[in-house]
Amino acid sequence: MEGVRSYALRRQGLLGLAWGILVLLFVVSCAGPRVRPPVAGGQVGIASWYGPKFHGRRTASGEVFNMHQLTAAHRTLPLGSWVQVTNLENGRSIQVRVNDRGPFVAGRIIDLSYAAARAVGMVRQGVARVHVGPLRASPSRLVRSPRAYTLQVGSFLERRNAVELKTRLDALSSGSYISKISSGGETFYRVRLGRYTSREAARRAAMQVAAYGFTVILMDQD
Repeated sequence: MEGVRSYALRRQGLLGLAWGILVLLFVVSCAGPRVRPPVAGGQVGIASWYGPKFHGRRTASGEVFNMHQLTAAHRTLPLGSWVQVTNLENGRSIQVRVNDRGPFVAGRIIDLSYAAARAVGMVRQGVARVHVGPLRASPSRLVRSPRAYTLQVGSFLERRNAVELKTRLDALSSGSYISKISSGGETFYRVRLGRYTSREAARRAAMQVAAYGFTVILMDQD
């Protein structure tokens, strides 16, 4: 009888230990990071990102690529459309505007700008598995910073050349400045002029500067 009682107590103890382990596993799984379910529809695949090498170049939409803006390149989505990109590895999402074509690497579905990639936490690894789908809210409800424009008059590897051009511009107008950026392992000194809140105002200013013989590019303000 004593042996039966001892066996029952050991069995009860083992059952209690098993239940404790199950409860612990459940708590740990609940405490871990959760990936938010993506919105219905869309694509699931690999995203990559692009930045300094293409910063300042023309996109497929005709805009100048600015790696600090929330944009993306896609092969088929309409240019100008907005989508929500969710990093399925950490659950972070961002809403981006498609203004370019790509990516041109097999197996990838979207190229994010540096700013968008940073927002979803994939800059360091370079690629991530994502969901690309329609927005939960219309673009008109998104909070965006006011758009601004500037004029780029020159870009140089030697800073002294940028300083010389800035001096020439200062004799004609105020508001010129030198912006430094690293791209492809090299540092460029860009001579820029003004900050304009409308594209039309920037276009008029560009025509005035060009009349003095300068080559002017209208760009988004960094």
